Amino acid sequence: MSGQFDEIDDAIVIALQEDSSISNVQLAKRVGLSPAATLARVKKLEQDEVIEGYQAKIDLEKIGYDLLCFVQVSLEKHEVNLVADFRRAIREMPEVIECHFLTGSSDYLLKVAVKNRHALEDFLVNTLTPVPGLSHIQTSLVLSEIKGSTVLPIKK
Repeated sequence: MSGQFDEIDDAIVIALQEDSSISNVQLAKRVGLSPAATLARVKKLEQDEVIEGYQAKIDLEKIGYDLLCFVQVSLEKHEVNLVADFRRAIREMPEVIECHFLTGSSDYLLKVAVKNRHALEDFLVNTLTPVPGLSHIQTSLVLSEIKGSTVLPIKK
């Protein structure tokens, strides 16, 4: 980020993480700036990609997604083209809501949301497994979510 990230920026980011639908006037009151100055700060944070976007948190079960899974994937080889092809394929899979490159026994950890066990089987057999270069896939089903947050621990 160009410039400095100060306590007011911290306060803005904390407030927006807690409730991204907060109005600019409410945000300004909360951080102690005028609405115009607050809006300028928010726009600067967006421009510098500190704030990458705004999303609604959706209850998967309420929209018919009964299975949340974590899928560990290992590749046969770590050749540049194979890795690039794998990553491109993952980005095109709507079931994959997160993908993380790891150290340890697996190369990638996928967070996958599907409607039911039939959809999971279809995803694993017909979508993921055909991706070239996979050597190992291990799937874990989420029984319950204990904590699900996107809020970073920024100190006030």
